[in-house]
Amino acid sequence: MLLVKTKIGPSRINGIGLFADQFIPQGLLTWKLTHGLDLKYPPQDLERLHEIARLTFLKHAYLSTRTGLYVLCSDDARFFNHSYEPNIGDTDCKDSDEGADLALRDIVPGEELTCDYRAFDTRYLSGFS
Repeated sequence: MLLVKTKIGPSRINGIGLFADQFIPQGLLTWKLTHGLDLKYPPQDLERLHEIARLTFLKHAYLSTRTGLYVLCSDDARFFNHSYEPNIGDTDCKDSDEGADLALRDIVPGEELTCDYRAFDTRYLSGFS
């Protein structure tokens, strides 16, 4: 779940993006998996979904490099766009097997929040985008 104020809007990167709605100082935690809100599914569970539901799920979920489970964010975190020069980065977190995200530099209000999918999504590492 996002830990900072954000808003969604049109992205110059891809479709809809996630934007800072507050100043975010470097090093601040910006996202952490929240049990009961964010969802985790083993890959075999997706086989039971109707094709349209599965495609919609896969559009917004990622296949965790840490746990091998699909993670679906319940909030607007699903609108992070990929960047090879992100302003949000993946970090270890002692109380979350999915890690957490933090600001890699100061981020100003209105700036799009981006992350490097290769840091956490197995599908992206294998050529899926």
